[in-house]
Formats: sequence, structure tokens, C-alpha cells
Amino acid sequence: MTKNSSIGQIPVPRDFKYARVLSQGKPEHDGDYFSVKHPKMSCAKRAKIFAPFAALRGFDFEILCKDIRYEPRRELTEQKFQELNKILNLLHSRTENRHMVLDDPVTATAEYYIPCSDPHHDSYRTEGQYVYCTGIVQYADPVMQTLRIGDTVIAFGDLYSVTLVSGNQSPSG
Repeated sequence: MTKNSSIGQIPVPRDFKYARVLSQGKPEHDGDYFSVKHPKMSCAKRAKIFAPFAALRGFDFEILCKDIRYEPRRELTEQKFQELNKILNLLHSRTENRHMVLDDPVTATAEYYIPCSDPHHDSYRTEGQYVYCTGIVQYADPVMQTLRIGDTVIAFGDLYSVTLVSGNQSPSG
């Protein structure tokens, strides 16, 4: 064994089954059919081939989910509750029928609570996130206790605040 007497840092044993193949070294292709069909690839390009490989599907997503910060549900003060109730009543009066929404649309921003739905997270069902939604108010339904802004339907119990962005801010009649 003259060419390679070791495999990396490990010395090759005398009775190694593939010692003859190892001693031949890497095959060299200069101008033959193989080298034309398979040109030499740089180390950077070769590394790119294996970069997107994920041994555990969904593991990266699970790790990212662990970074999400959750907080406990905020309690509404009596004053905040009254303000929210007043705005919801105004929105209900402005969206009682579809024609009112089309003729004079009201744009609002709602801040509402979404509980943690990841069963693998420590905050599952105990904490959540506050998110914002801005869009045209489709309806504020006091019977179903829901507010629809754009395509988002929000339960009244999850609302923290609603701010009118545009539209006449007094009930029209």
C-alpha cells in the first residue's frame, strides 16, 4: 500500500478488504466520455446540493414555533369595556344591512387575542398572542357575538380594542 496508508486520520489495517482499490486513488477522467457528460464540480456547488436536505421533516418549523412569544389574556377594565361596547354598537348600526356596507364602508382596526394552538408549546391553552386586523367592517353581530373585518371573523370575547380608521364616526340615520 503505497499511495494511501491511512483513511483520513485512521491508519489502514493490513487485512483491509478494499486496500487495493484504496491504493489506486481517485479515478481521473481527462477528455473521456464520462468527463464530458459529468464535468468536475466545485466544492461550493457540491455543498449546495446537500444544503436543503432536512433529515427531520417539519423540525425547522417546530423550532421556529418555540420562538413565538405568548402572553396571558389581558383583562378589560370597565372603562375599556364600555368604550369597546360603544364602538361595537356603532359598527352594528352602520352594518345592519349589506347596502349600508357598500354605500358607506367603515374601515377599522381590531386588536384581538388568539390562544396558543400548538400542543407542543408550554403556553398551549394557557397563553396566546394579540394580533391586529385592519379592513372594511362587514358586520358586527350582537346575536352571534362576532365582528367581521374583511375575511376575519372575531368573537367579541377575544376583542381587546377596535379603532375606527375611516368612515363617518357617528351613526347615520
